[in-house]
Amino acid sequence: MDFSSFLTSLGTSFLIFVVLMLLFTWLSRKPGNSVIYYPNRILKGMDPWEGGKRTRNPFAWIREAVSSSEDEVISMSGVDAAVYFVFLSTALGILVLSGIVLLPVLLPVAATDINLKLSANSTTSNNTFDDLDKLSMGNIQENSSRLWAFVFAAYWVSFVTYYLSWKAYNHVSALRASALKSSDVKVEQFAVLVRDIPPVPEGKTRKEQVDSYFKAIYPDTFYRSMVVTDNKQANKIWEELEGYKKKLARAEATYEDSKTKGSPESTRPMHRTGFLGLVGKKVDSIEYFNENINELIPKLEAEQKVTLREKQQASAIVFFTSRVTAAAAGQSLHDQMADSWTVIDAPEPCQIIWKNLLIKFYSREIRQYVVYFIVALTIFFFMIPITFISAITTLKNLEKYLSFLKPVVEIVAIKTVLEAYLPQLALIIFLALLPKLLLYLSKTEGIPSESHAVRAACGKYFYFTILNVFIGVTIGGTLFDAFKTIQDKPKETISILAKSLPSNATFFLTFVALKFFVGYGLELSRIVPLIIFHLKRKYLCKTEAEVKEAWFPGEFGYVSRVPGDLLIITIVLCYSVIAPIILPFGVLYFAFGWLILRNQALKVYVPAYESNGKMWPHMHIRIIAALILFQFTMLGYFGGKKFHYTPIIVVLPILSLIFVFICQKKFYRSFQSIALEVASHELKESPNMEHIFRAYIPPSLSCEKDEDQFEDALSQVSRVASSV
Repeated sequence: MDFSSFLTSLGTSFLIFVVLMLLFTWLSRKPGNSVIYYPNRILKGMDPWEGGKRTRNPFAWIREAVSSSEDEVISMSGVDAAVYFVFLSTALGILVLSGIVLLPVLLPVAATDINLKLSANSTTSNNTFDDLDKLSMGNIQENSSRLWAFVFAAYWVSFVTYYLSWKAYNHVSALRASALKSSDVKVEQFAVLVRDIPPVPEGKTRKEQVDSYFKAIYPDTFYRSMVVTDNKQANKIWEELEGYKKKLARAEATYEDSKTKGSPESTRPMHRTGFLGLVGKKVDSIEYFNENINELIPKLEAEQKVTLREKQQASAIVFFTSRVTAAAAGQSLHDQMADSWTVIDAPEPCQIIWKNLLIKFYSREIRQYVVYFIVALTIFFFMIPITFISAITTLKNLEKYLSFLKPVVEIVAIKTVLEAYLPQLALIIFLALLPKLLLYLSKTEGIPSESHAVRAACGKYFYFTILNVFIGVTIGGTLFDAFKTIQDKPKETISILAKSLPSNATFFLTFVALKFFVGYGLELSRIVPLIIFHLKRKYLCKTEAEVKEAWFPGEFGYVSRVPGDLLIITIVLCYSVIAPIILPFGVLYFAFGWLILRNQALKVYVPAYESNGKMWPHMHIRIIAALILFQFTMLGYFGGKKFHYTPIIVVLPILSLIFVFICQKKFYRSFQSIALEVASHELKESPNMEHIFRAYIPPSLSCEKDEDQFEDALSQVSRVASSV
């Protein structure tokens, strides 16, 4: 990539961002778009435009985002969102403090050396990007005393990261403790999830077995238990019933609408009962849906009774009248054998993955290793196309291997645009396909809650992006271009790979710029959700429920957002000393992210669950993993520079491992379990235990006619049947 292509990439990305920001300013002030730009406020009963839309400053969102407090973020989007902003501000602080020292120190040191004149192979962009070459570590001669400045820089970046991440860990721990100490009643704090219950003893029901077990251990605070059942058939009938209810509401809305537009008699909606409504008997939609609903209601009630009495599983949710007891039970060993009476803190009712509660101990263990193996294969096989893409999507290689494109790519305008965007766009599109697959695999392990599955998927996605994007692009492009050299001189492989780091600096510079200018521009403007909403409202939505479903914003999407941010911090850290010019781009990425996503947290996204910051230890350890990768990168690069004092860098990875060990010992346990001191704080009112119990009844098993059906069905199971 030459200098004109680099400037084209930056200039056009910035122009796109400005256009998208102006679109946001204009579109967000229109009343018809308020459900797209302020859904969180609307759902909480707040006025979308504080102070009135006519007097509203077009850029007031920036002031509001900057001036908003952490408490406001928590009240609008929960503790998890506040913890995410701690992560963003920590990453931003690391890069700002690093840049304050590295830019004024390293740039003059690199720019005043003459290595590029002595070696044509030590350039940043194949002898075409001389201006940036001179600002990188590649311009320093081998074993030069100037390398001491870069050693100091490596230590500075490391200690800044230690300090800020330690400070952030303390802050997040306090946030979590404050949330868990809340005097408000939270149903999950009075329950534990029990799995791997042994076979039912003769003469007892499953419920009696669970009740007697926990009543013996916690005689004063045990309330009752809810035995988990296999709800597959009940869920199927319930979902079918809910589907018909939605169709009925739509048909009735269509009928009412026809009364206002058509003749006084109006037109009743009709449809065919066959495939996609295209074939089969033509029927009156309202009558047809009512008939199906009336048929399914007794069918569901019958299946509920069968499920509750005959499909009980070896899992249960146990309730206590004290949250201290629940916290103690969730972190205690209840049986001599680890594969029996496994007890953990109960997740929120909305988080529970019910089908995973049926999976037994050894099956979960086997599934976990199988999923790890599948993920390893996925990483390996994805590395092949990503490496190929990173190598082939350079103009030189396109012209070389796809010669029929040569006349096209040699056109100046097309050549400039392709060099500026092609490799980065190919990589971003490729990565967009992955999060759902990894989330599905994580749930397949048998994880019991949504937030835990998201954390597991984030970890997989992080390692995938590091191995495939950072290492794959860096090494892949080099091996593709230098395969002949490596084949002739295999002993120089390490040296060639070390030299490949600065040669990819411009790729990652453009990648980061594209992510924050275009990515955050689209995030702020919400052009795609806006277009989809208006199309659905005009052509598809008939009921208020359908309109709400069309504009409902969803959650933050941590499963892809957090690994993407971790990839950026990894890239910027690893190049911070080798090519310090990347630091301002990293600062802009996290500054834009903090500002724009804070606006989205306050106004747009609606949290689907609350884990009280359980994601933080995973964020923290991966920041340190990125730091360790940076330290090993520097170790290899100093070795490639034949610097005699390279072993000084060996101290840094050791310090990082010690730092991680101390953090894990000091902080992690309080994120894994609830501290009893935290749980012991008084509540402002006595908990309604019946409400807490019923919050955990699955929707497919709740009964509108008989409120006591759930408990009655469990208590009336035949003792004889249980002993068979």
